[in-house]
Amino acid sequence: MSENKSYFFCGIGGSGMMPLAMIVAARGASVAGSDRSHDQGRSPDKFAWLESQGIALYPQDGSGPKSGQILVASAAVEDSVPDVAAANALSLARMTRADLNAALFNAADKAIGVAGTSGKSTVTGMIGWILASAGRKPTVMNGAVMRNFASDDRLYASALVGDAETYVSEVDESDGSIALYNPDVAVVTNISLDHKSLAELHALFGDFAAKARIAVINADDAESAPLLAAQNVMRFGFSDAAAIRGGDFEALPDGCRFTVSFAGDRHAVRLRMPGRHNAMNALAAIAAARAVNISVDQSVAALTDFAGLARRYEVLGQANGVTVIDDFAHNPDKVAATLAAVAELPGRALLFFQPHGYGPLRQMGKELAASFAKGMRDGDKLYVCDPVYFGGTVDRSIGSEALVADIVAGSGDAAHLTTRANCGAAMLDEAKSGDRILTLGARDDTLTEFGRQLLEKLKA
Repeated sequence: MSENKSYFFCGIGGSGMMPLAMIVAARGASVAGSDRSHDQGRSPDKFAWLESQGIALYPQDGSGPKSGQILVASAAVEDSVPDVAAANALSLARMTRADLNAALFNAADKAIGVAGTSGKSTVTGMIGWILASAGRKPTVMNGAVMRNFASDDRLYASALVGDAETYVSEVDESDGSIALYNPDVAVVTNISLDHKSLAELHALFGDFAAKARIAVINADDAESAPLLAAQNVMRFGFSDAAAIRGGDFEALPDGCRFTVSFAGDRHAVRLRMPGRHNAMNALAAIAAARAVNISVDQSVAALTDFAGLARRYEVLGQANGVTVIDDFAHNPDKVAATLAAVAELPGRALLFFQPHGYGPLRQMGKELAASFAKGMRDGDKLYVCDPVYFGGTVDRSIGSEALVADIVAGSGDAAHLTTRANCGAAMLDEAKSGDRILTLGARDDTLTEFGRQLLEKLKA
């Protein structure tokens, strides 16, 4: 449905926009775009790579949109943004990222949608790798770079372009756009507080699962329990209620291992990714693959070679006995999972956290503080800078100082140092052999660059 069409992506560098742009471009569409980050000189390598793929980039000043194009922009982007104003003056059709992705998704015979509060990107990548390893040719739309599909000429492999008949996609509930998707297989990894109230989340995920031929649901997640009553459910988890059932979990220095049982057979699984939460992600992926007739044996074999995703507990390197790890954790559930993985192995953690906005701190700051305070061990230290802010009229009355105060009140060792540079300097002064430094946060590509800078300074 993208052939011979012309799209202009406003915010093309975003984690949800760039892979979608790559998919429609590979299917024959003409693609151009703009991005505020590009104008500000942030993440130059990423934008240079986009241009190398034949995508024209324009300043976000209204000069980019052309007659006959379809404007792809977030619903939250205001009409006052120059590119939107220019598109309106040209009477261009407008789609949100979700509108376009859902149209591609719903046109596929085997449409596998991965929803849930946490683990979506990892499970999407795992399913894509299992399908590709089994000889299928899926199209995969993800929000993170999938290392198995990355190469020198495909550095930013957050999308895989395969057949139109099989489409695997992360599905977002934060803006309610999950309602646009009609899945053949619906995966719900878990449900916890993030962008919306739990009541709203139960309704959104419940409706999503009910539309599917098979709904793959977490049997161990209390908030997902209402979804388990449906007739079309395949359950995964470590409890006896699961059909795809994990057991014998063991943390390893370079990943983890566990068993998976299904229909009387038991299989040994070895992952290169640490944490019980990643074992749970693997169970979800195995269940989704089984729903499209891929055997558990095939899935287990594929997952042995699954290299993970960028910024999902990504080990950037080690210097002078200190390991630097980059991770996407930014909401209460993701922070809890990351800190649980940290706690599975010995060694002190020095944590850096950049909140991904002032709005999220208002929505879930108390719960986020509780996750940090509960997950940090004696000796662990947390350094928090000010939230991501790229301009605009957002209410900035509640910031990082309130988050840190709540963490300290919960007996966590935390400090608010305002800037990223100050946090980095404090961690480097504190770091000793055997420690792990973790950079945590979302909505900012330069966090990985920050982690690499810390690693280089450790080497020096």
